[in-house]
Amino acid sequence: MKLILRTSLLHLLLCCATHVFSFNIVADPAANSEGLIEVELETTVSLSCGVDDAEKELVWLRNGVTVTLKEENKKGRSSVCVSPVIHDDNDATFTCHIKENSTFEASVTLNVTYPPELSGSEEVTVEEEAELVLRCDIWANPPVSSVVWVQNGSLVDLLAGGFIVNTDGHASELRATKVERSLHVGTYQCTAHSSKYGAFTKTFPVTVTDKTIKFPLMPMIAGIVVVFLTALLAFVSRWRTIVKVTHKTCT
Repeated sequence: MKLILRTSLLHLLLCCATHVFSFNIVADPAANSEGLIEVELETTVSLSCGVDDAEKELVWLRNGVTVTLKEENKKGRSSVCVSPVIHDDNDATFTCHIKENSTFEASVTLNVTYPPELSGSEEVTVEEEAELVLRCDIWANPPVSSVVWVQNGSLVDLLAGGFIVNTDGHASELRATKVERSLHVGTYQCTAHSSKYGAFTKTFPVTVTDKTIKFPLMPMIAGIVVVFLTALLAFVSRWRTIVKVTHKTCT
């Protein structure tokens, strides 16, 4: 009988302790079952956590770094607000715990979504035989699913135009190392496709101009300096000879 009473009493104490220190984070927008909050760029996220004991002090961490709180926002219940949400908030983890016992904690992580910043038109002028580089920023979350380059309404012919396409998580580049007017003049478009936000396009009207002869400025200056110094030395040497001859004649 005593064993049963002791067991019941122990169970009751554990339940009470759990009740006092049990807490979670209430988020707006709400987190999913895995503690992930999906939120768009430039919006606001509100987080709040609390315990039943109004004297218990709470601590907030962002990626392990303590968040500064006002005194009236520490005990019993505490809130933080992320506004506006920026790129650096993506994958940021916010943790709330009791100051005197950090084993009692709850965490949520932000998943900041945003489309690629891809729009408008950019005029490009390039000389014949120079290098053509067209660049589209495709940084997005979730990452874009594909990028398509078009020239004058048709898919870019990489082989015929001598093009190279380089695409990573941040940008897509279309490059031609030696421009020919007949091959490369025209209107180009890059289109990035996002599973969440749809398609985004940027246009590049490309004009090809005649090749200009470029004079290397520094070598030219160096050459002029050398010629000038050589002429000066020759003149000085000649002058000394003239003076010497004149001096002998006068004597």
